[in-house]
Amino acid sequence: MLKSGLRRGLLSVCGVLFVSLATLGILLPLLPTTPFLLLAAACFIRSSDRLYRWLIAHKWLGPYIQNYREHRALTLRAKAVTVVLLWITLGFTIIGLIDNLMIQIALVLIGTGVTVHVLRYNTLPRD
Repeated sequence: MLKSGLRRGLLSVCGVLFVSLATLGILLPLLPTTPFLLLAAACFIRSSDRLYRWLIAHKWLGPYIQNYREHRALTLRAKAVTVVLLWITLGFTIIGLIDNLMIQIALVLIGTGVTVHVLRYNTLPRD
């Protein structure tokens, strides 16, 4: 069993890694944001009250966690940005980078699945 200090340090490092991946997920549509933020919050709540409070209170990252925890929902803007960036990225990849038809079809199917998944979340009403 890991000693308490080592365990907390490892959880803090994992939490920072998950926040980094979530931040990349904001920019890269195929990388999810909310699951990584939820993992980071779980790591921080077990390792560092300061980091947990920072994450929950963060101007841009905190609402992802709050909306998911309280409503299991996304804002209309988050849905739109996710779907638009997803298809811009996939379109560029399919048209400009990939010559293999099977891979192109696979990317379209993956994009369709991600789009359906995102759109199935409840939409938060405007405040």
